[in-house]
Amino acid sequence: MEEITDGVNNLSVTADSYKKNRIQVSNTKKPLFFYVNLAKRYMQQHNEVELSALGMAIATVVTIAEILKNNGLAVEKKIMTSTVDVNDESRGRPLQKAKIEILLGKTEKFDELMAAAAEKEAGDGEEQS
Repeated sequence: MEEITDGVNNLSVTADSYKKNRIQVSNTKKPLFFYVNLAKRYMQQHNEVELSALGMAIATVVTIAEILKNNGLAVEKKIMTSTVDVNDESRGRPLQKAKIEILLGKTEKFDELMAAAAEKEAGDGEEQS
């Protein structure tokens, strides 16, 4: 039991396996604009965001990236594709799934656009009162 405790205490997470600015997207768990807004917040905090997805969620990640780019908020820095082995318990054997990682950075106008959007939102709230 002591060996297990020592192993857990000495466990270190490498920067690559856990990134503070990575969003792992699912196409079933959250609505699309949840991820769009989360990506905006991550870019405000870290100047860039990494969107990551497996399999069927890849289309969702591409859509999020395109929304951010088309609104002038983000630029593509890097796109990486690969395949990963995932254990399929129903078949009892490993299954290969496609993986995509898109690294987006802030545009020069990002802060200006975000401030304008926040100002518009504040103005809309006052009109409704």
